[in-house]
Amino acid sequence: MTYNAMGSAARLVIATTASAWGLSGNKWGPSLFLVALLTACSASLPPVDPEKLPPTPAAYKEGSFTVAAPAEAQPRGEWWKAFSDPLLDELIERADGGNTSIRIAAARLTQARAFVRATDAARMPQVDVSAGAARGRGLVNGVPIQGTQSLFTAGADLSYEVDLFGRLRQASDAARLDAQASEGLLQSARLLVQAQVAQTYLTLRALDRERALVRSTVVAYRETLELTERRWRAGDVAELDVARARTEVAATESDAIALDRQRAELEHALAVLVGEPASTFAVEPGDWTTLLPVIPAGVPSTILTRRPDVSAAQNSLLAAQTRVGVAKAAWFPSFALTANGGYASSDLSDLFQWSSRAWGLGVIGALPIFDGGRRNAGIQAAGADFDIAIASYREQVLVAFKDVEDQLAALRLLEEQAEAQERAVTSATRSTALSEVRYRNGYVSQLDLLDAQRSELRNRRQALQVRSAQYQSTVALVRALGGGWDKGSL
Repeated sequence: MTYNAMGSAARLVIATTASAWGLSGNKWGPSLFLVALLTACSASLPPVDPEKLPPTPAAYKEGSFTVAAPAEAQPRGEWWKAFSDPLLDELIERADGGNTSIRIAAARLTQARAFVRATDAARMPQVDVSAGAARGRGLVNGVPIQGTQSLFTAGADLSYEVDLFGRLRQASDAARLDAQASEGLLQSARLLVQAQVAQTYLTLRALDRERALVRSTVVAYRETLELTERRWRAGDVAELDVARARTEVAATESDAIALDRQRAELEHALAVLVGEPASTFAVEPGDWTTLLPVIPAGVPSTILTRRPDVSAAQNSLLAAQTRVGVAKAAWFPSFALTANGGYASSDLSDLFQWSSRAWGLGVIGALPIFDGGRRNAGIQAAGADFDIAIASYREQVLVAFKDVEDQLAALRLLEEQAEAQERAVTSATRSTALSEVRYRNGYVSQLDLLDAQRSELRNRRQALQVRSAQYQSTVALVRALGGGWDKGSL
């Protein structure tokens, strides 16, 4: 993509005007040339090629749509309260105030807003006051003097750049768009942290349930071991059965300890997310009573306009587009109005006398002629940044649609898997009960009982993992959709 500071049509208008009015000998030549330049030149912005933007699908593969008109400026809402878990509410509130990533994003937003104010200040009149003292001969501070004398000055200078070609305005617009992008990134960071806290906490609660299941299984295995030892002492079974039972107890105890280790790591990760030291942070084991909210059917694709990361990418694209105009405007003339006034005297006691007053007014104009290609390089660099911003925006939108499709598909398939797994648990539980009765009556071997118990434990743990995955995918879908999009939507 190529960007020119001035098109051929603009050069043609200027040349024709100069020839028609005879700039070489006409006293109005400079003024007419300036009028022609103002009329013909403008720092136009490059258009966005629609082919480089991602297409918007008519519907998700995983479902239909409802009509909605969301906007990224709308509040995200406290979507996590749909899980009806007071401890989760508390943890997210603590993370919102203490998470490091949120603090960094907030500081960057403050930085971007300060840059907007600094850029806007360049469009305002600039006033400086000064005072000085010098001693010399001939010309001191621009004032001719006779002999060797002292010169004391005090005054004020005023300058104002006339933004004829919109360079300063476009720079302010670009800075403002960057600030809006930073605001979107702050919302994105906050939403990400909220989702990570929710997912980590829900994983921890699922692990608590799995730990309780494994430890209850250890108790059952120990009871089986005691029964096997009594039958071995009575001579009903071989010592091999005792060894197998002891092995199963020890292996299951090892699994329980491994789950304890995983829980400790999750608890420490949760401490980092809420911005607290892991040494003083604790989440007591508890029942997994968190509700599983149901995402309403017919999620609209337009909801992606509220995703803060997509909004930030869009604002960055617009800022890059505006900066191409700023780079182009560097080729145009600049005009500044100046004024100064004050006092100058060779005697400090006479400095503020009316006769010592001095003032001046002026207009400064500058037109770039030759800079070794620096301005053209600036236009090309701004154009390359614009192309990068388009590609980044396209990628962000594609990833957003992928995230939604992933979680919609995951929730649908996990629901089917949960139903199948529930049937497996029911069957395994019945198999264990029958095997235990038959083993006590001597109809099956101890190995058959252990196999049934292992199968039941495996299927119960698998059911818990599927349920945990449903919670994880629900949180991920809420994040993929940019947070809660409507009150009571979840």
